[in-house]
Amino acid sequence: MYKIVLASRNKKKIRELETLLADLSSKVQVLSLDDIGYTEDIIEDGDTFSENSRIKATGPARLGYIGIADDSGLCVDALDGAPGVYSARFSGEGATDGSNNEKLLSLLENVPDEKRTARFCTVVTCAFPDGTDFQVEGVCEGTILHAADGEGGFGYDPLFYYAPLKKTFAALSADEKNAVSHRGKAMRGFVEKFKEYILKTGE
Repeated sequence: MYKIVLASRNKKKIRELETLLADLSSKVQVLSLDDIGYTEDIIEDGDTFSENSRIKATGPARLGYIGIADDSGLCVDALDGAPGVYSARFSGEGATDGSNNEKLLSLLENVPDEKRTARFCTVVTCAFPDGTDFQVEGVCEGTILHAADGEGGFGYDPLFYYAPLKKTFAALSADEKNAVSHRGKAMRGFVEKFKEYILKTGE
């Protein structure tokens, strides 16, 4: 039995990973940080999504588990890739989705539509106890609107317009978003690679 620890305490994320690995349920047990009594502070001080994802995943791996973690953010071309790894705390200490969106709109106030291109990025790391790991990236291209639109989602979703569906991420259903989102792509990519790993190890 492979014991996988998702470096999160978010029950929704745990259930999501269990669903993605459902056909491996006889071989894989998905655990949270709480399940293994993990109390260490995880300091995300990397300069890239890749570094932060690896930092989070290697904590459980050092304890003998297979560690899984993701790191995500919004990268806006007109801001030279910002907010990037600082997406959650873009507006400073005590940042909220609202204050982050306000800052983003303020910085892009005089930027024309054709230069408001952006992308959501996710990197998922799967870290093993022997010190090896693999990473999978997911990217979704879009543009930043001049005002929020849509009632769902979180973070920058109300401002992120996804042209193929002609909606912001906040206006998509959960299934629509999961099918095209950066995180959905990265998690499905991880599952595919993990299944290859299991086949390779012959278990």
